Amino acid sequence: MTTRRAFLAASGAFALTACATNPFKNGYPPIVFVHGNGDSASIWQSTLWRFESNEWPRERLYAIDLPYPLARDVDANPQPGRTSTAEHMAFLKAEVEKVLRATGASQVVLMANSRGGYAVRNYIQNGGGATTVSHAILGGTPNHGVWHSVAGLPNGSEFAGAGPFLTMLNAPKNANGDEVAGPVKWLTIRSDDNDKFAQPDGTWIGKRGTPTGVTFDGPQLKGATNVVLPQVDHRETAFSAGAFDAAYRFIAGEPPKLLVVKPEQRVVLNGKITGLGLSSTDPDSGNFSNNLPLPGARLEVFAIDPATGQRRGGPVHTRVVDASGLWGPFTTDPMTFHEFVITAAGYATTHIYRSPFQRGSNLVHMRPERIPAADQAGPSLVIMNRPRGYLDPHRDWMSFDGLTPPPGAVPGAGVSASRIKPSGAPRAVVAEFNGERVIGRTWPTANNEVTVLELTF
Repeated sequence: MTTRRAFLAASGAFALTACATNPFKNGYPPIVFVHGNGDSASIWQSTLWRFESNEWPRERLYAIDLPYPLARDVDANPQPGRTSTAEHMAFLKAEVEKVLRATGASQVVLMANSRGGYAVRNYIQNGGGATTVSHAILGGTPNHGVWHSVAGLPNGSEFAGAGPFLTMLNAPKNANGDEVAGPVKWLTIRSDDNDKFAQPDGTWIGKRGTPTGVTFDGPQLKGATNVVLPQVDHRETAFSAGAFDAAYRFIAGEPPKLLVVKPEQRVVLNGKITGLGLSSTDPDSGNFSNNLPLPGARLEVFAIDPATGQRRGGPVHTRVVDASGLWGPFTTDPMTFHEFVITAAGYATTHIYRSPFQRGSNLVHMRPERIPAADQAGPSLVIMNRPRGYLDPHRDWMSFDGLTPPPGAVPGAGVSASRIKPSGAPRAVVAEFNGERVIGRTWPTANNEVTVLELTF
């Protein structure tokens, strides 16, 4: 058993013995979840399920969607489709105020991943959050930069440790040299040495062999409670069972009862269909993400055979989304496998396959794909995607259409997707990762169709 799995197994066994009483005298505090660079609220789906499985009311859990989730190359320079640190902080402030009004609470808990932690720190330090936030939890936030000062990388980036933004945030707050603003309680969660954005070498920022000036403990903050999870990757610092365990203990003062997700008998799903912008540097890349609705997109949902991926009859749900982008609600159960088919002008017909949903969620956000020119000549294109973590064969077991490890998955957690181009007639294709299994089918690229096998955990 790897160190990482041993930790999760041990913490899970301990958590199952915890008492079942409500640890809060005045009700469960609302939690606002803040995603990272290029992500959306949907990234928090399994984390919300774990809180709900420990009796946290669903209506006290809020995950926000920054419309333009990518940072500017240089924070001070306007850039279409991207947000500055000031815009990011203002959006978070407005969302927190909405939650306070909706719940009647006087304070919220903030939990963030990666870049989202910058907005949390900025809001608490400079936007009034010191009075409206009780606890701040930062998973994998590069608090001392992804690089310090490296030739060829912009010092004006919010990710530059020697840049003006992080220099301002990290300035000592008291005689002890604390980097966190009070009276908020602070927790950071980091990897020991497996976070791609806290590395002494510049491999993951395109500067292999160049010192970054950043160390493995870069996400830590002086004055905070700092937790280290062995061998988790950058995203798992926020979305893994171990990260949930650390966060719950920090908020509640006791361990959670469950680290696994407790299934619901009746599962109600909803979410947004969003689009892709065109990258100013690579218009063919198709991955310049935003979280804006894609009105006019059509979604069809099919129940499928768990062994073959074949559809079991016609669509069980159909919706052409309006200006809200919402495609539901849709009711199912925690045992059924589904295929979600998105058709939209300017995109490939995208067939998204997921493992059964264990609980209801309003965060089942989806976006159609564009097929890059390099992949259009193949008979089919299938993407294995793990949004909440990376594909690292050094620590995890995984298989993609029988290939172990999947193409492109390399030791050192930094790759979240794999692509293959199966030949022949349409057939079943399977993605597996540490026990989770997603089955789908190939579709012809010649018809502008693509398959996505999306892992939940």
